[in-house]
Amino acid sequence: MIEITSPDYRVWYDQTRNTIALEGSFRLNGPMYDPIKNMLENILAEKPPALRLDLTDLKFLNSSGINVLAKFTILVRNEGNIALSVAGSKKIPWQEKSLPNLKKLYPDLELVIV
Repeated sequence: MIEITSPDYRVWYDQTRNTIALEGSFRLNGPMYDPIKNMLENILAEKPPALRLDLTDLKFLNSSGINVLAKFTILVRNEGNIALSVAGSKKIPWQEKSLPNLKKLYPDLELVIV
């Protein structure tokens, strides 16, 4: 398992389930997201057949973080052969409003908000 943690958030990748999870609250400025961006790019370089982005425990994500997710979604789309699914939660209000924008960037993305 690959993991980045802080007192406020956690990002981890479970290779056996091809699942990337973001948990907690991300209030970082642009360059502070670089380790997370690098982690996502390294996962993509492994060319898994499918990836699941689990955001169900992601309480807060600022605009810089949303930008990271948008760019990652575009990278996956451009790979052309990686299925991407995103799981969100209706219990977290910003997710219902913001996550559908990822589908605009990658129409084949499977978005599940429960």
